[in-house]
Amino acid sequence: MANQQKVAVLGAGVMGEALIAALIGSGVKSSSIAIVEKRPERCSELVDKYAITVESLHSAVSTSNVILLVVKPQDMQGLLTEIKADINKDALVLSFVAGKKIGYFHENLSDSQPIVRIMPNTPTSVGLGAAGYSFGSAVTQEHRGFVSSLLAAAGKAVEVDESLQDAITATSGSGPAYFFAFVEAMVEGAIALGLSRQDATTLTIQTIVGSAALLEHSGDSPTTLREKVTSPNGTTAAALASFSNDHLSEIVARAMKAAHARSQELA
Repeated sequence: MANQQKVAVLGAGVMGEALIAALIGSGVKSSSIAIVEKRPERCSELVDKYAITVESLHSAVSTSNVILLVVKPQDMQGLLTEIKADINKDALVLSFVAGKKIGYFHENLSDSQPIVRIMPNTPTSVGLGAAGYSFGSAVTQEHRGFVSSLLAAAGKAVEVDESLQDAITATSGSGPAYFFAFVEAMVEGAIALGLSRQDATTLTIQTIVGSAALLEHSGDSPTTLREKVTSPNGTTAAALASFSNDHLSEIVARAMKAAHARSQELA
């Protein structure tokens, strides 16, 4: 598969571009990647940047043995109707679309179509994504290797049973927004204490980035790192006591449960 693959990327927005970069990073030749995109200016931009090709939907789908679906959920039904007659029945289909189950693709394409359901997140655009993926019954070992290489080039990924995809959505799929909301709150809190917006933003972002790097590289758990920075009866302890009194853990758990429930509703 690695030597003869042609990859079609259907949808070339931010996530589509991130996946193009990951494909190339995983060893796929740029000349073997075809995009299908309605906006001519976007096509020109990506061709100039990655030396990929632009093709019609019919041409890309009928000649590719790997197809990445990176469109909006509301556009999926129409797209599958369009490609059903053209798609190679052995082509590996990777869905990056929230809420659409593997069974849905089997119903709309073929029971024997190799399908992989993937929930990525926005840091994929900087090569630091976190994804959860589930394999359909027709996926081969060779397909699995391709998917592992692709997602490794996009960040980190874990294989889960499809029943856990809603949990993945609530954790890493929606997770960046939780993080950004916390950063916003820290900035506003710093401003309320007298810092300028510029200084508050600079210090907050660097604190978050530095803390994430420390967590990544120190080998310590989040609990250990929290304990190391918390002196008894000190300033950090006072802040953490306030979080505890406001039931931070319960707030986060309820938010994730809400995201999980909404993901189930959208399926």
